[in-house]
Amino acid sequence: MATRRRSGTTAVYLEVGKSKVFACAVDWPGWCRSGKTEEDALDALAAYASRYAVVAKRASIPFPATAVSSFDIVERVPGNATTDFGAPGVPPELDVVKVTPAMAKRQAALVAAAWALFDDVAAKAPAELRKGPRGGGRDRDKMIDHVVDAEGAYARKIGIKPPKASDDKAEAQLREAILAVLGATSDGTPIGEKGWPSRYAARRIAWHVLDHAWEMQDRSKP
Repeated sequence: MATRRRSGTTAVYLEVGKSKVFACAVDWPGWCRSGKTEEDALDALAAYASRYAVVAKRASIPFPATAVSSFDIVERVPGNATTDFGAPGVPPELDVVKVTPAMAKRQAALVAAAWALFDDVAAKAPAELRKGPRGGGRDRDKMIDHVVDAEGAYARKIGIKPPKASDDKAEAQLREAILAVLGATSDGTPIGEKGWPSRYAARRIAWHVLDHAWEMQDRSKP
């Protein structure tokens, strides 16, 4: 059941786990951040608006200057172990909605823009990335491999069998297949058994790509 928390310009839903909360912009696939509390997650979402605006610009979609003036909390969903691990993992009810041709074209464009940003960041990043506060974190090539592997798993969630090959050509073909699904109209039901709705798939795929693109950017700095 949708619950309104504050009126505003950007529709957001909250995925609430035991130790972590994700705030995700409903209509902007990939603009999704986390925090220990709802307020922390919303603050993080606002803080990343300027970075997400770069993605929207790549997709040739205007990103409103008022996007962070306030948020409209349209749904809360209970999180799970994936949420507390550090990734959104529960599709909201609001994603079970008819996807029109315009909506499909828009979400596919934003996912494609997220991939383009990741590829650009990876091309400029050093092979060895700066370590985190506790010395952890993947270096560039392992992060790229991780993102590629995850896309294969996500593809299965929308009825696509990923290729057995693992070269650049196979990855390009997989992305094309994913965009074909995300760019198609839908009645909003999950795609396949235990699959994802189209809107959630776009949001989850873009979130993972951008999360690592931004991490790579930050850890490329001295």
